[in-house]
Formats: sequence, C-alpha cells, structure tokens
Amino acid sequence: MAVFDLYSKRKKQQAAQGKPDVYQYDVIPQPLRIQVVHIWREAIGMWRDAIGYYSPTGKSPSCDIWTLIHNAIARERGMWALGDLNDSQRDHQERCIQHLLSADTDGALEIIEFAFRAIDRIVRNFDVYDNRNAHIEETPDNAIEELNTRFREHGVGYQYVDGNIVRVDSQLLHAEAVKPALSLLHDLRFSGPADEFMRAFDHHRKGENKDAIADALSAFESTMKAICDARKWTRAPNATAIPLLDILFKNELVPTELQTHLGGLRSALESGLPTLANRTSRHGQGVTPVNVPPHYAAYALHLVASNIVFLVECHKAKK
Repeated sequence: MAVFDLYSKRKKQQAAQGKPDVYQYDVIPQPLRIQVVHIWREAIGMWRDAIGYYSPTGKSPSCDIWTLIHNAIARERGMWALGDLNDSQRDHQERCIQHLLSADTDGALEIIEFAFRAIDRIVRNFDVYDNRNAHIEETPDNAIEELNTRFREHGVGYQYVDGNIVRVDSQLLHAEAVKPALSLLHDLRFSGPADEFMRAFDHHRKGENKDAIADALSAFESTMKAICDARKWTRAPNATAIPLLDILFKNELVPTELQTHLGGLRSALESGLPTLANRTSRHGQGVTPVNVPPHYAAYALHLVASNIVFLVECHKAKK
C-alpha cells in the first residue's frame, strides 16, 4: 500500500519547520498502532479456517502465521491468551490485533517486531499460490518500508532493521552508519559481532545503557577479531580493543601512507569507545553506582557503527 501525501500531513510538517528533528520513544500513538494493523492484514493475510468456506486446501496459510505470533507472545509474557480471555470466539488474528491496540509501549513494540520478523522470514517464502490463498496484497519489503515510514511520520524513534526493532537517535547516522554496519557484518558472515551489535541496540531500547555500551565495545572488538581471523593474523584469544588495533595497523589494514595522513585516526579509535566503555560499564563501579545517560549509549552505538563500517571497508579493500 502506498503512503499518501495528505493535507493533514503537510500541515503538520509545515508547523514543524524550523523546529529540532527529534524522536520520542515512550508512546506508540493509537493511529500508528491502527496503521500497523492495516499493514499486517495486507502482508500476513486474513484469518480464514476451513469451516464455512470453500477452499481446496482448507484453511488459509495466514492462520499458521497468526497462531505463531499469538502463541509466542502469550507464552513469553506468561499469559493464557492475548486479548479478552472472556471472549472465546476470538481467533488468533483478532487477539493479536487487540493486544497491539491495548498493550503498553514495550508490549506493542515486541509484537510489532515479532510479527514483522514473521513477515520478513516466513511469509517471504510463500509461493504465488500461498499468497493468493491467504489474500496477501503486500510484499514483505514494501510492508517493512511502510512500517519504518509510519514510525518516522509519527516521530517515534524506532525502525525495523534486520529482524529487530532498533532505537534511532539520529536518522542520518542511522542511515549512514548503523544500517551499513549491519549489512557489512551480515555480508561477511561476521555473526558474532552482528549479534553483539544488535544486543547493544536491544539494551539501549530497554534503557539498559551500561549494558548497551559494553555490548557496543564487544561488537567493535569482535569485528577486529573476525578481520584478524579472516586474514590469519595472530592475536591473543582475549585481546581487547587497543592490542587488536595495534595488530590491524601493523599489518597495514589502513595503508601506511594513509596512517601518516590520518595521524589522529588511531588515537580516535583507541580513545573513543574503549575509554567510554571502561569508564561506564566494563569495570566495577565502586561504592557509588554509575548512572549512564541514554545519550552516552546512543553515542557509543553510532561510534561503533562508524568504526565497524570503516574497518570492514578497509578489510574488503585490502588485497
């Protein structure tokens, strides 16, 4: 389904001109939830069991997807069923929709994430007959694109990226650093750093900022370890950021002439993220707990994304 340019949207955009471009993370507006339901109906299809309908294969393949989403969320939340337990006539599609419309922010985000993961990884493999039988009208890629557009339209700072709902504190940095970093890690099958990177985003979304910074540094270190292993450069099993950077520079991952030209590059890599992580999350916090603001974690995530893109591109370019 196309996203239409309506008068009300243009009026809202005009009113926002000249104001800072900020996102909020605490509320999933009801209109956004309803728009997600519309996307679900077109990308997953409508519930239709075999009772009372003619179909050569019985129930719609959409039923299995709705049941998967319902049962997974209900089990993980420790609930007998989603939605109104007193209404035994509701099917799993209706229960998923009711849950989305009434859940708190975390509950809404988790069912959105799980449902779009099913669209992305299961519905994507439906054949033409399955799509027709399920009355699916939207492709997974278009559904994901519309979801992310709707998030931005409502000023809600989340996006669906590679199977996860991630927090977006800077749309430009997200587009220019985070998404390329994830793509590069997946392309090179660097699954370890990719998983750590996504865990860092998950911690950040939950407000677990110290854990977000720690996992961000782990992803940075794991990326360097993966590059060393791919190139058969000897490293200590438990090497940390600065010794790993030393190996990369000694083996001219960055060409010598550029090392001289970019005199501050190594210093920036060594003192940026590792120092932040060590001072906020990696070591014991002592008697007084360390309070890490969200913008520190956001900075760490974007810093590690930029560093990963730079190092992996150097790895790809080196003969």
